[in-house]
Amino acid sequence: MRVLLIGGGCRGLELAGELVLAGHAVRVVTREESRRAAIEQTGAECWIGDPDVVGTLRYALESVTILVWALGTASGTPAAVAALHGPRLEMMLGRAVDTTVRAILYEAAGSVPAEVLAAGAAMLRRTAGLHQIPCATLECDPADRSGWVAEARAAIGELIG
Repeated sequence: MRVLLIGGGCRGLELAGELVLAGHAVRVVTREESRRAAIEQTGAECWIGDPDVVGTLRYALESVTILVWALGTASGTPAAVAALHGPRLEMMLGRAVDTTVRAILYEAAGSVPAEVLAAGAAMLRRTAGLHQIPCATLECDPADRSGWVAEARAAIGELIG
């Protein structure tokens, strides 16, 4: 299985490392070349892209089984953060249709306003249902890093089940 991890910061790197140790291929998206070494130290592949510019992620979907949208702690202006969980997420979900993506995991907890995360989760359920793609949400507080990683691993396991 290949996982595309968009976001997640340090907890995302911990998840990537655990998935790699379990024998999975992981591709981690970062905006900054300076993060490449930390990503590659986990055994994951680094992809330079920006969820604000969904076109930079289009080819990152190649051979991906599980898409993880872990932007529950995204920062920026309220409008920019809301866009990540609204139009940007919607565009990414649209791009995932008719690819190898077989499941989607969405981070529905974090520092992003609860109503923005709830709207993103609802959009995920609608879109995934329309295209019959299994989906799940991460509800663990990202501040609980070990709990978050455990919940993400369990959700991924259930999605590929």
